[in-house]
Amino acid sequence: MTIRQLLRMGDPRLLEPARLVGNVFGPVMPELIEDMFDTMRSAGGVGLAAPQIGVGLQVVIFGFEQGERYPEAEPIPDTILINPVITPVGEDEALGWEGCLSVPGLRGEVPRYQIIRYQGLDEAGRPIDRTVDGFHARVVQHECDHLLGLLFPMRVRDFCRFGFTDVLFPQLPSKSDGDCV
Repeated sequence: MTIRQLLRMGDPRLLEPARLVGNVFGPVMPELIEDMFDTMRSAGGVGLAAPQIGVGLQVVIFGFEQGERYPEAEPIPDTILINPVITPVGEDEALGWEGCLSVPGLRGEVPRYQIIRYQGLDEAGRPIDRTVDGFHARVVQHECDHLLGLLFPMRVRDFCRFGFTDVLFPQLPSKSDGDCV
């Protein structure tokens, strides 16, 4: 179990597009995936992208049973998604509050497609092809943005809806300050 250091907004590595994974079965992948889950859970997140721990590869993980900050959100199965492709299903967007482990202490209202199809590979090289909506769709879009070098504040349209978590949401538990989306 290794908890890796999370890069924070301002680190130029977070703005670099991630490279495709050429060999899903490479020797670094099992350790990377385990470290990503350990890091995400240690920080109280619901998702994490490899660039957030300084690894410029197209790998994201996400999943939770019950989110402290999102008690109304349906559970999302633990997922490892390598070389993801996201396709919006329709043009409908929804605004929702997001935070990020790489942008600790801040939250903003971000537009995301309501329904998406995501495809990629799991850790065994098997194809993943899911169509999801709601919070699940938001989490996947947020994490995959990291692979493009985008952080959620870059998607905020109204900066009156952006600020410090403890000011915007004083009722939230303080431990959940950094969790993604």
